Amino acid sequence: MSFQIKFAFVVIVIIVAALIAGFFGIQFLSEEKALTSQSEHPADESASADEDIPFSRFEVEVIAENLEAPWDLDFWEDRIFVTERAGRIRVIENGEFLPDPYFILDVYTGGQETGLLGIALHPDFSRNRFVYIYYTYVGEDGLVWNRVLKLVDRGDYAEISEVILDGIPGTSIHNGGRMKFGPDEKLYITTGDAGREHLVQDLNSLAGKILRINPDGTVPEDNPFPDSPVWSYGHRNPQGLAWSPTGDLWATEHGPDPNDMRGRGPGRDEVNLIKPGANYGWPEVAGKAGEPEYVDPILSSGEKPWAPSGASFWRGELYFTALGFTPGEGRRALHRVTFDSDYRSVKEHDFLLENEFGRLRTAEPGPDGNLYILTSNRDGRGDPATEDDRIIRLKPKNN
Repeated sequence: MSFQIKFAFVVIVIIVAALIAGFFGIQFLSEEKALTSQSEHPADESASADEDIPFSRFEVEVIAENLEAPWDLDFWEDRIFVTERAGRIRVIENGEFLPDPYFILDVYTGGQETGLLGIALHPDFSRNRFVYIYYTYVGEDGLVWNRVLKLVDRGDYAEISEVILDGIPGTSIHNGGRMKFGPDEKLYITTGDAGREHLVQDLNSLAGKILRINPDGTVPEDNPFPDSPVWSYGHRNPQGLAWSPTGDLWATEHGPDPNDMRGRGPGRDEVNLIKPGANYGWPEVAGKAGEPEYVDPILSSGEKPWAPSGASFWRGELYFTALGFTPGEGRRALHRVTFDSDYRSVKEHDFLLENEFGRLRTAEPGPDGNLYILTSNRDGRGDPATEDDRIIRLKPKNN
């Protein structure tokens, strides 16, 4: 074969190879662009990603098992404080449970959403040792109520200090119960409608609200309603609180039941940007109603319920847990929401760990930079495995 023929043959091979590579490269970029486009423009009523997004960026490990319906957790140094609805606080120290409960409280457990719920350590815990808890109880009047109690840490146990806030209406369901200290070092508390919808729009009632108080239980002077702990109202059963990197407060909220008779559901679960003094519409509306007198959620489940619970911003994104009600329905998953740079509009909404661990109650970043998740499969609505309930740790692989 002559040199010219050999040269021509090589040129043809190179051209063909380049065309093939270009074809596959363009196809890959087109598929990537399509995925990005789908994520950047979610449907108005959510469910922007019906397929699970691979969670390969993280290592998933179980760090604790055999808890009894845990509800909330908080951290201090190498200790993890975990509430169990039966009325116990458990402490994990250096990776091991303390042999005895840290605190035991007599609580009302006569419903599927009652008992010992939220916990929050004072921002200055290293100095004052204050621990705040939210729980359901039966009063001397025979009625069910919720209150906030302050404890004092004594090392491997805690003692009662004082009642910080009382008179929060309660019942077997819709008790709210999430508590967190905000960047302003005020204590924020979610309360449910306690099955009494007429109380939610009543500013003299603590039901169906997000509350804001000083650590000593007094009302901050800059609250929107004079001498009132009410920060926002018109909520059905909010269970998640989280502050974005821009300092704004967000909340997750349960929407109407499937058998709602007023045309407000089913579903209509919400992710709300919370504004002081704002009315979020319950019981008059749910989901994105478009009514000018009420604040619409930034994200809604539409007619497919999530049953959202705990929420936190982690690594710049909002993560919230979902309980669902029936396996295969209700998106029992960890939801991840990515926002545009202004944290006002949703860019992506993914469903992660779907149906891998059952009902998920709480997602909270730890001081080690990892995300900790509580399962809730022994709360009467789950399908518990032998090792339930569990604490799951998500660790970024690039750590």
